[in-house]
Amino acid sequence: MLFTTIAMQLAVAQNVIKLWPNGVPGNNECPQPEETFEGKMVRFVSEPTLTVYLPDKEKNTGVAVVICPGGGYWIEAMDHEGYAYAEYLQSKGVAGIVLKYRLPYGHHEIPLIDTQHALRTVRYNASAWGINPGKIGISGFSAGGHLASTAATHFDKGKTGSDNPIEKVSCRPDFAVLVYPVITFNEGWGHMGSRENLIGKNHDLKLINYYSNELQVTPETPPTFLVLADDDQTVPPRNSIEFYSALKANGVPAELHIFREGGHGFGMTKKGKPHDQWPQLLIDWMKAEKILK
Repeated sequence: MLFTTIAMQLAVAQNVIKLWPNGVPGNNECPQPEETFEGKMVRFVSEPTLTVYLPDKEKNTGVAVVICPGGGYWIEAMDHEGYAYAEYLQSKGVAGIVLKYRLPYGHHEIPLIDTQHALRTVRYNASAWGINPGKIGISGFSAGGHLASTAATHFDKGKTGSDNPIEKVSCRPDFAVLVYPVITFNEGWGHMGSRENLIGKNHDLKLINYYSNELQVTPETPPTFLVLADDDQTVPPRNSIEFYSALKANGVPAELHIFREGGHGFGMTKKGKPHDQWPQLLIDWMKAEKILK
């Protein structure tokens, strides 16, 4: 089978490419055509894409981050949790790659399939894009943070039996950056809107545990940076605290920042508050972890 290469796509389409150029796998039925509103958010995604922000060669560090915007698994906040973040990383010599992933609509596996393929795609094209294949991270905000933490705890070294060469590449991220993330589907302190949108109203304990990512951490989970606000009334801080605790229990390097105020959803929006520092704190952490020189 012939496959369109992502490198060829990038040359043709500049910085926006199809995640699945040879056809989207699995269930791809959306209730309505894709819709963008307020110029910032998107829903009803049936054609997932990668928007690639590669740094200038003289700034390039070889590091890349795949970005999952949040939105409760029913919308995606592509601006302040996607493009603005990618542009910031690009300015620091890091490739920022924004994933517009399919939303579940009754098929919980779909967002993770897209996210894993995004990681494989970046790694497969690492040489062409000037990226170190051992320095590819995953990042996400809110429900996108849940998706990113799922990718950081559910991965493989490649599907050797696949006839798609990209699928044969590892989808394990080398580090994770989680911003006010949904982590658990536990009813006590999880975000039930994200849970319902992903797995439905059922109470299938197997699925609940599978997507409660504080239960899925192992010593193979990558080093993780977490940031949130103490006054987050949407996703309880305990989500990040439990994930951090699980990382430490498994010997995984981690750093956790809890700002006194900031609420939920601040993303890259500057509000004149201490949480405005988080992007620079991330760069400092990446240097401390030797991800960045």
